[in-house]
Amino acid sequence: MFSGLRSTMQAVFTPLAKALMRLGVTPDAVTVAGTVVVTALALGLLPTGHLFLGAALIGFFALFDSLDGVLARLSGRSGPWGAFLDSTLDRVSDGAVFAGITLWFVLHPQVPHQQWGVAASLACLVLGGVVPYARARAESVGADAHVGIAERTDRLVIALVPLGFVQLGLPVVVLVVVLTLLAAASLVTVAQRIGTVRRQLAPGAADPTGDATGDAAGEASRGA
Repeated sequence: MFSGLRSTMQAVFTPLAKALMRLGVTPDAVTVAGTVVVTALALGLLPTGHLFLGAALIGFFALFDSLDGVLARLSGRSGPWGAFLDSTLDRVSDGAVFAGITLWFVLHPQVPHQQWGVAASLACLVLGGVVPYARARAESVGADAHVGIAERTDRLVIALVPLGFVQLGLPVVVLVVVLTLLAAASLVTVAQRIGTVRRQLAPGAADPTGDATGDAAGEASRGA
C-alpha cells in the first residue's frame, strides 16, 4: 500500500546521505541507531500512555528506514550483510512497537475493551514476525513469496495512526478494531505466501525465480 513512498523517500534522503558519507557515518551505524531510537521510543513512551507523542516520533523515525539503503548505495557498501542486518533489526523495532502497544493495554486495565486489545496487539506482534519470515524462508528454498496485503510499512502506519489519536479522543474501540483487522490481514498474508510457495515448489512447477542465485544476490541490498 505504501511501498510507492519508498522511492520518493530515497530521492529526498540522497542529499542527507551524501552529507553523512562525507562525515564518515556508515550504513550500519544508521541502521543500528534507527533501531535503538525506535525501540526506546516504543517501549518508553507507549506503555506510559504518551500515545500521540510516541506514535508521531516513531512514525517520523520510521520514515528514515530508507536512509541506510541510500547511504549504502552511494558509498558502494550494498550487499548481503547490510540486507541481513537491516532486515533483522527491523524485526526488533517492529516487535518493540507492538510490544509497547500491548503493554499499554496491560498497564491500563481501565480502558475499554482492554482484554480484546491485549489479544489483538499480541496477535499483531506474533504474526508481524511470521510475515517476513515466510518470505525469507521462501527465498532460501528458491521460491518467491513477495506477495501479501500487509507488508511492514503498511502494518506500522495502520497501527500508529489510530494509536496516536486515541490520546486525542478517538474511541479505544477504533484502535482495537484496527488492530484486529491488521492481525487478520497479517494472517491472510502468511496464508498467501504459503500458498504461493506451495504452487511454485509443487512437482513439475517451473523455476519460480529463473536463477535463484542471481535473484538472491539482487535482493541482497538494504531496503529490498
